[in-house]
Amino acid sequence: MIYRVRIEVKLKPGHSDPEGETTADLLTQLGYEVKAVNISKVYTIQLDVRSKNEAKDEADEICKRLLANPTKDDYSVFVEEEE
Repeated sequence: MIYRVRIEVKLKPGHSDPEGETTADLLTQLGYEVKAVNISKVYTIQLDVRSKNEAKDEADEICKRLLANPTKDDYSVFVEEEE
């Protein structure tokens, strides 16, 4: 069965986000009342596995092995069955 996995990787609290800070500064210069901008990456992956739990487990493994640095990143996994 095919599952669509959406993975969001973002910086843990306390880590600097230069890209977010630059974006916030530019938005302020354009006249927007922005307090903060946080940048995150979103990955959408299709997995051919037997169950939703297996899709979640495999996505967690993918994050730990490649997509997220455990020192500075948090990640969230969302799994949907493909129709």
